[in-house]
Amino acid sequence: MKPEVRKRFSEAIRNRVMHRCGLDSNRWDELDGFESFIFDCAVLGVPESDRDHRIILRVGHSGRRRVEMVRGEIDFIRYLSDRGISAARALPFATGNTIETFEDGQGEEFIAVAFRKIIGTPPATAGWTDARFEDYGQLVGRMHRLTKAYRVPDPAWKRPEWDDPVMHEVEESLDAGNRVAVERYRACCERAAALSRDIDAYGLVHFDVHGGNMLVDDAGELRVFDFDDAHYTWFANDIAVVLYYMLWGVADPPAFTDRFMTRFLTGYTRENRLDAAWLETIPLFMKMRQIDLYALLHRSSEGDQLDASDPGERWRLAFIARNRPRIENDVPVVDYDFRRLARWL
Repeated sequence: MKPEVRKRFSEAIRNRVMHRCGLDSNRWDELDGFESFIFDCAVLGVPESDRDHRIILRVGHSGRRRVEMVRGEIDFIRYLSDRGISAARALPFATGNTIETFEDGQGEEFIAVAFRKIIGTPPATAGWTDARFEDYGQLVGRMHRLTKAYRVPDPAWKRPEWDDPVMHEVEESLDAGNRVAVERYRACCERAAALSRDIDAYGLVHFDVHGGNMLVDDAGELRVFDFDDAHYTWFANDIAVVLYYMLWGVADPPAFTDRFMTRFLTGYTRENRLDAAWLETIPLFMKMRQIDLYALLHRSSEGDQLDASDPGERWRLAFIARNRPRIENDVPVVDYDFRRLARWL
């Protein structure tokens, strides 16, 4: 989140949001939010013990996502949910509206949306198994199959294309000292721009469907939330983002890539088919995600001006220090020949 936006979200604005939206301003917990303020809230008049009536409140900012774009997100979630995807749907506030806006005092707005709270366990806690890797692939494959038939009901609600400026903050977020990272990102974008946008390879996708945006419910089903990054891009890009985050912290990245992707693609092809040639674009898209995250962490941390006593900021410092030389020296995210996976598609 841009530091200036974080500073604008005062306690007075938060309380105003809670009051208008019919939420209990004395019963809420703030959750980790990378680009928005996220709260686990109780509804006014609902007993504390009634966990089924707690909601997840997201307060974003118009400088990042305009209201019409948020309406498009809500409609896409509805479309997927109506067709069997276990996704957290938007809920109306006490006002009857699914979106409420609040002036930020600087000529822009905070945008509040409520989502149904999913009850479940993080996949990493529930345990990643080969069977769950297949379920993961099947979930993503089903979303890719369904998106081919999705038509936005209002053109103004259309989510951005991959090359829309709103999806690219690398140059804005990095200073002159990160010129090489910017050049690497530009080169990646030039390669991506030449790729086909065929309906069987390109469409509206989640684009952030990592383990932190899913829960495993009591029946063992993966349930997905946080479609804030949904936009039009290549299905292979969506898959690359999945793999990028799955590799965090693994001892042997190439071996894990082989194990995970064979099981993930086994599940994926139960729902959708993707030409094997797209496998060769995964390293490109993983590099783009690496540089994009590097830039966003650099921006969110106000460059290198970090409080090293804070665990989150220590992690950011470590990420920046570890990834900067890898980006500048064009080291692949994982040393793996993705053509080996062709037989799984």
